[in-house]
Amino acid sequence: MLSSFSVVYRHKPIRVSAAAIFFFGFSGAATSPYMSLIGIRELGLSDAVYSVLIFLAAVVNVSASVTAGIIADRLGHFRSPMILAAIFGIIGFGLVYVVPTPVMFAIATLVLIPVFGTINSLIFANIRAVSSGMAVRELMAVNSAVRAILSASWVLVPGIVGALLVGRPSMLPAFLLASLACLVCLLLFVFGLDRSKPVQEGERQHYSFFRSIRQIGSASVLPRLLAISLISAMLHANGTVLPLIVTGKAGGTSADVGVIVGIVAFLEIIFILFWGWVEARTSILFAMVTAALIYCSYLVFLGLADRPMDVYLLTVVAGLGAAGIIAIPITYLQNLIADRAGLGSSLIAVNIFLSGGMASLMFALGTSISDYAGTAIIASIAGAIGVGLLWVLDRTPKLKTEG
Repeated sequence: MLSSFSVVYRHKPIRVSAAAIFFFGFSGAATSPYMSLIGIRELGLSDAVYSVLIFLAAVVNVSASVTAGIIADRLGHFRSPMILAAIFGIIGFGLVYVVPTPVMFAIATLVLIPVFGTINSLIFANIRAVSSGMAVRELMAVNSAVRAILSASWVLVPGIVGALLVGRPSMLPAFLLASLACLVCLLLFVFGLDRSKPVQEGERQHYSFFRSIRQIGSASVLPRLLAISLISAMLHANGTVLPLIVTGKAGGTSADVGVIVGIVAFLEIIFILFWGWVEARTSILFAMVTAALIYCSYLVFLGLADRPMDVYLLTVVAGLGAAGIIAIPITYLQNLIADRAGLGSSLIAVNIFLSGGMASLMFALGTSISDYAGTAIIASIAGAIGVGLLWVLDRTPKLKTEG
């Protein structure tokens, strides 16, 4: 499993991309825990305004990710779009720190930072493009290793930033740190990635924007994207109900929530590499279905937990299932539009958006007919439906061939 990192290290474009995704994660991990605190408490936004702002920011992010993927495919390289996105991040996080007003926070949150967020899918698209001659198993291992590096930033950075800012009257310096992380991304893209040779006009692929959108909505892509989103939605649903169950029915404390989340995040890094190993030796479908079913069982048992120790015991199961749901869809989604690295990788952002929306619906449905524990079980059922849909979609053609 550790050989995945050796593959990353040997290839300079992949090595640079891996370093950049760590600092991309740094920017999010440094600021996300304090976004609502700064927006609502320090800058005075109302709960309703903040909620609308975050929703619209998600819409802008997914729209920008798809657009960036289409443009990058037209350009034939990803260096320039990533440089531009990094500049948006530097300005966005920096402006919130320098000019901490509600208007500037809204502009940064709604436009600048979401555009910077396109770097996530662009990096994986770049890795896909530069790995065109790589064996399929190696590509799976590389995607898993790079995703583990992104998870590592979310494990390490919040604690570091929290320690640096402890006792300060404001958490705004976190945005300065995020802006500096964006600057590191920019330097990596400018000096670490080679300039691509200009694509001759006769060789340039003219991808129509609306044709590209229709490709995402095609019968071969959309149902599979929805299946993956149903599975991924379990992670979002767990993020909402876990603290409520631990501090409610299970009788734990806020400190228990922090420790449990930290343990699971650490385990995810290890298990992401494990799933890359499994994926390379079986199939994407087998690995995805197995990981999802493991997480379904975790959510059921979470709903049945009535002691903090029950949830602590579930951390291994949660980490194992979550790692697969985090890492495996990257390669799967890219393969849905395999001939276009940019558009295929933009499905990563589309999945994040759709799964977040589905999780919100699950929470609304669950809390209207049951309690938080019941909501966890409902999320598990939705995930199982996603597994069934995925199995039918990807297994049926094989059965027909064999028959």
